[in-house]
Amino acid sequence: MRDDILYGLTADLLAIGVLAHLIYFRRHRRRDLQLAYIAVNAGVFTVVSLLLVQRADLAIGFGLFGVLSIIRLRSSALTQEEVGYYFIALALGLVNGLTAQTPWLALTLDTVLLAVMYTADHPRLAPRTEHRLITLDVVHHDDSALRADLESRLGGTILRQSVTEVDYVRDVMVVDVRFRRATHRTALTRSLT
Repeated sequence: MRDDILYGLTADLLAIGVLAHLIYFRRHRRRDLQLAYIAVNAGVFTVVSLLLVQRADLAIGFGLFGVLSIIRLRSSALTQEEVGYYFIALALGLVNGLTAQTPWLALTLDTVLLAVMYTADHPRLAPRTEHRLITLDVVHHDDSALRADLESRLGGTILRQSVTEVDYVRDVMVVDVRFRRATHRTALTRSLT
């Protein structure tokens, strides 16, 4: 049993290292979440391994982690992308803790989970979009003027805009915007025209 746990721990540390550092951190550069993913993963692996060694009811462990992850995920403003990384970090801990006795299964599932995240979050697969809540010092009365102003300020293509507040007294407009930054080639073309 000890060898199984050591194998599971080694596989888990390698898998979370690939997810947190090579996939997530290199693309998003958020050290706080990199650490959070590693901590969630290590905690899940440890408790699952302990429950297996003690022959405790796994439902207790799953229930505990379900409650803890929901509390954590609801306690701060996380994007859906970040929530996805949390779930994969949690899943890697579970996979390596539960399948340590069958190394080929753990390796297969780790590889599948990492490949899914690598591919799904790859910048070439889907161009990155950004989200901003912008307060403008002008109130636009037509959507085309608003869109042109936003594209000029943000230097990109507006994909979606939603006016959330208009204050005619202060002449202020708050807009929720989804946009894609212009590539170097697009920006160069715009500047030449």
